Amino acid sequence: MNFEMKEQGFQTETEYGTLQAASDETYGFRPFQLLVSSVAVCSGGVLRKIMEKRRQTVHDIQIQTEVTRSGEGADEIQSIHLHFIVKADNINETKMEKNMEWTRKHCSMVQSVKDSIDITETFEIQTG
Repeated sequence: MNFEMKEQGFQTETEYGTLQAASDETYGFRPFQLLVSSVAVCSGGVLRKIMEKRRQTVHDIQIQTEVTRSGEGADEIQSIHLHFIVKADNINETKMEKNMEWTRKHCSMVQSVKDSIDITETFEIQTG
């Protein structure tokens, strides 16, 4: 990826389109929003694939996030909590706990940041 400086922030071209990033969210996505989105969407995509492979019919997955930042210095992200609301068939608490364990293990974004950001996950099941 190549990033080009703009008057406010930076931009890059991707297959999907132009991505604008800036520290001021009126000019683009804030970097912390992109990081949290990467962790959440990677986890959600991996979870979906795992559930489909286990023949658990997935109707919907929603992910709510809570982010804790230090509030000092660089205001780094200290923790990200992911709450998955899963609407699916052929699922129970035990199966879902195993799905979450495998999701954490196979999500490249979680694995990339796990030693510097505390990532926690919870879930609730809604039947189809």
